[in-house]
Amino acid sequence: MPRILALAVFVASALAFAAPAPSPPLLPQSFAGWTLIPRKDAPPAPSQADTAVLQEYGLAEHESAIYGNGNSSVFVRGWQFKDATGAFGAFTFYRQPGMRVENIGREGASSSGHYVFWAGTTVVDAIFTRASADEETALAALASQIPQVGGAAGIPPSLPRYLPPAQLDATSVRYAIGPAVWARLGSQLPGSAIDFSQDTEVVTAQYGPAGAQNTLTLLLYPTPQIAGAHLKALDTLAKSNGFATKRAGPLVAIVSGNSRSAQQLLGAVRFSDYVTINHPEGYVPEGAKLYRLLVGITMLVVVLVSAALLLGLFLGGGRALIRILRGKPVSTVTEEEFISLHLGG
Repeated sequence: MPRILALAVFVASALAFAAPAPSPPLLPQSFAGWTLIPRKDAPPAPSQADTAVLQEYGLAEHESAIYGNGNSSVFVRGWQFKDATGAFGAFTFYRQPGMRVENIGREGASSSGHYVFWAGTTVVDAIFTRASADEETALAALASQIPQVGGAAGIPPSLPRYLPPAQLDATSVRYAIGPAVWARLGSQLPGSAIDFSQDTEVVTAQYGPAGAQNTLTLLLYPTPQIAGAHLKALDTLAKSNGFATKRAGPLVAIVSGNSRSAQQLLGAVRFSDYVTINHPEGYVPEGAKLYRLLVGITMLVVVLVSAALLLGLFLGGGRALIRILRGKPVSTVTEEEFISLHLGG
């Protein structure tokens, strides 16, 4: 009985531990001296155009809040996405031209009290009502409280790493994974030519000094064969607009202009060979793996306990039934067992 009770306690504890914990709030109650101010009005909803963009990036949750610190306040909006790919793309979408690079979260940018950064799978847009000396410190503290995500969901896209670093304007990088985003970027290449139905990823960036910049567009297709199939149509369209093209593996690079600097930029595009491992169920986050492991252990314990009870009932009950059929008591506790040698003549 004590063993069964111990096993029951273990099973209950495992189930309680395996149950998914409630997700923490997207935005904290306070950070670095800034405290949440209760709002009476409803938070503003994203515009219809922005809603389509956010859905393409995989929006999962969004919040907005106002924080106060003395006479100053800051309006904060947060968008949480299904993975870091969507968060990075939304960050490049909301980052405005001319913003300077900030070391906030995984990547940040700012301009005159307006900050955009991303951390985990969340993008944060913050606007201060008046200038403050501790803006960067405060937002760095806010970024440290943003929920983090492990596993494959927390890995940013690899495509931006193929942008040549020389003369790259880092604040000009834009990342798209769907036609709604691409249309908002205002590119001369139509989304139909890119064919986002093939899970195509696109990144654009500016190179060179202001006033004489070249635009580099990289398209990443699932396989080199798919990239080659789209190259002919893209090449024809690009040349009609005065662009130059190049394919490297599953990458298709397009540079505006045929100047010497544009050709050099095109020649700097390289693609490193890679190995793809197909997972039938897709990538599984570490938290989900732990949950499945604990559920499996719990089910195993339940099966073993049930089997032990059934086996005990079968063996013990069978023995008791045989004794009853032989006219003996159910239990042997009251019987005095002795050995007879039968020595009589």
